[in-house]
Amino acid sequence: MEKVLLVRYTEIHLKGLNRPYFERALVDNMKRALRGLEPRIEREHGRIYVRNIREEDFDEAADRLTRVFGIHSLSPAVAVDKDWETVVSAAGELMEKALASASAQPSFKVFARRSDKHYFMNSDEINKELGGRMLERFPRLHVDVHKPEIKLSVEIRDMAYVYCEEIPGANGMPTGTAGKASLLISGGIDSPVAGYMMAKRGLTLSAVHFYSYPYTSERARDKVVDLTKLVSRYAGEIRLYLVPFTEIQLAIYEKCPEKETTVLMRRLMMRIAQMLAEKEGAQALITGESLGQVASQTLEALGCTNDAVSMPVFRPLIGFDKDEIMDIARRIGTYETSILPYEDCCTVFVPKHPVTKPKLDELRRSEAAVDWTEMIERAIAGTELLTVK
Repeated sequence: MEKVLLVRYTEIHLKGLNRPYFERALVDNMKRALRGLEPRIEREHGRIYVRNIREEDFDEAADRLTRVFGIHSLSPAVAVDKDWETVVSAAGELMEKALASASAQPSFKVFARRSDKHYFMNSDEINKELGGRMLERFPRLHVDVHKPEIKLSVEIRDMAYVYCEEIPGANGMPTGTAGKASLLISGGIDSPVAGYMMAKRGLTLSAVHFYSYPYTSERARDKVVDLTKLVSRYAGEIRLYLVPFTEIQLAIYEKCPEKETTVLMRRLMMRIAQMLAEKEGAQALITGESLGQVASQTLEALGCTNDAVSMPVFRPLIGFDKDEIMDIARRIGTYETSILPYEDCCTVFVPKHPVTKPKLDELRRSEAAVDWTEMIERAIAGTELLTVK
């Protein structure tokens, strides 16, 4: 009897002739997630098996894999010989463990899948025979085919795989299969969630953060590094650019119309982010903006921000309200760090009455009145690069 993790995927099934590419990418990402545990990973007919996991590492391996994009679910299973009595014995042992934490009169159902078409019983026959044997051995049990408390599953493949638990995965597409994009990450709730959501669609992430020392503190910087680490648990390694923005922000404050300062700041951030993204080989920018959430996120303001760059801008949260975004942040583990009370540069020099319907031609004139070239060059020259994983 061998203990294995049986891994399932769903969306990859839709990829036709490209499916092997996505499967290989998923296996590579699983290997990275399990680095240090040294398992053996095998692919076979719509399943991936993780073998040779030390008993003391089993829960850790399962936990890491739940954060790998592309995995629909996984099950701790035992792999045994397809001899029928051996299968029944393994099922009985798993059922005994499941009953230890079940209700007084638990219900169950057998779910059989026979990929080996030469096996002497078909799926329906396995369901009936194995269900009958479990009822004989455990009088507490009763059958419920609609909402069973215990789901006993058997897959007949190269071996028989028996399990009672299905752990949800992160779903999505394997990271790295959709190209690369650069995330504008602040210390807030929204941008880490936006990065998570685009990585879930297969993008590799780099990230750009703007800080305004001494108006923002080292703690605010460390908070962003911590948030990037939390996102990297799902997205893999992230190259984080920390850009000094004080000089540019002061120039906006001193030389531009006060009501336009927030949108002008966003335009200049986008310009710098695109320059750094191009260095990374990224093909798009990602922001955490949500339509109408603040003054710089009205339809008009977003249009003015887009005008500053030539590459696509992905806004996966555009139709979400704050409660929905916070729910995802809590689920992925970034919320508690995001709400730590350390300021970021977006909260520095906030105008009392920001423009909510900016005019693009007016913004362009205000921006053109200042020569930003050398300030942008100094900001990029002073940028710090961290590899976060």
